[in-house]
Amino acid sequence: MFLQAVSIIAEERIAASMRNGDFENLEGKGKKIVFEDDSMIPEDLRMAYKILKNAGYVPEELTQEKEIITAAELLAAATDEQERYRQMQKLNYLIMKVNARRRRPVNLERDADYYRRVVERVTVRGAGREAQDR
Repeated sequence: MFLQAVSIIAEERIAASMRNGDFENLEGKGKKIVFEDDSMIPEDLRMAYKILKNAGYVPEELTQEKEIITAAELLAAATDEQERYRQMQKLNYLIMKVNARRRRPVNLERDADYYRRVVERVTVRGAGREAQDR
């Protein structure tokens, strides 16, 4: 009953605003709507995350995903063996932290080729240094 009343009131206010021309000069009128990719967010949380984002709050999952991407990029760009090792430890820690929080593995499959190449690069460079140390 309550939802019906709210729905009726909302419809009446929308109709009144349309009659008054309140929707005529809206920003972006006539432009294509660009939808955000929220496929990584569980369906039942999407609306809540959208509200939080519009209010200026970023969900912790998005912050953590950005940290993981940054750590992977730093690992790929690192030339010093110690720096590569530090970045790999940081990347592993961040992934472990996300896995523990979600209670399921992080979906790294979309970046699996990139991750494989980073590991190969670290392995090849590390092996080359070990050979030089002998």
